[in-house]
Amino acid sequence: MDTANHFFTPATVLHARVEYGLGFVACALLMLVNWSDLDVWHALAFFWYIDLVGTAPGMWAYRRSADGNIHRAYFVLYNLMHSAVTQGLVITAYILVFGWEWALLGIAAHICADRSIFNNYPKPYGLAFEPVLHPAFERFEADYRGYRDTAMNWKSTAHAAPGSAAGREPIPTRSAVADPSRNPSKSNPESVRATDGN
Repeated sequence: MDTANHFFTPATVLHARVEYGLGFVACALLMLVNWSDLDVWHALAFFWYIDLVGTAPGMWAYRRSADGNIHRAYFVLYNLMHSAVTQGLVITAYILVFGWEWALLGIAAHICADRSIFNNYPKPYGLAFEPVLHPAFERFEADYRGYRDTAMNWKSTAHAAPGSAAGREPIPTRSAVADPSRNPSKSNPESVRATDGN
């Protein structure tokens, strides 16, 4: 993933999951090492309140929905509760009012567990609330796996001069060749409008 390509590959997502997994292990070890000072009930409460508030309502609504469509508020609630920023503020506020306690690591452990064990990140509105493969992403994955960059040095086009490879017609993927409607450079305006997600 970078600023121009907003997606993980199997290798990069594994890298991210390992990093968050290390964070989860660190939180668990710190709580175990400080077991005598740990309020277990507080730790459990800190760990589970995130899902009780952020996940349970959306999951309930999703499973009751006939077509899988639910209100965006459920996504906002999930993303807000599973944000490291939100939970960092919660931890800070708790420390300012009540002081530090090791049970607060239950919050960090939850965020790290979601990212590492379940591979859960903020939920886009365009996806189902629970993991379901999006048809557009399925096509993208197939195109990405099948793409061969031997036809042109596209990796240098961001720095190319006018009239060079950057200004030439993009090379369609194999799926775009098979289905002209997915290659805008070969499609008429009507076909482009028909396939732009409306």
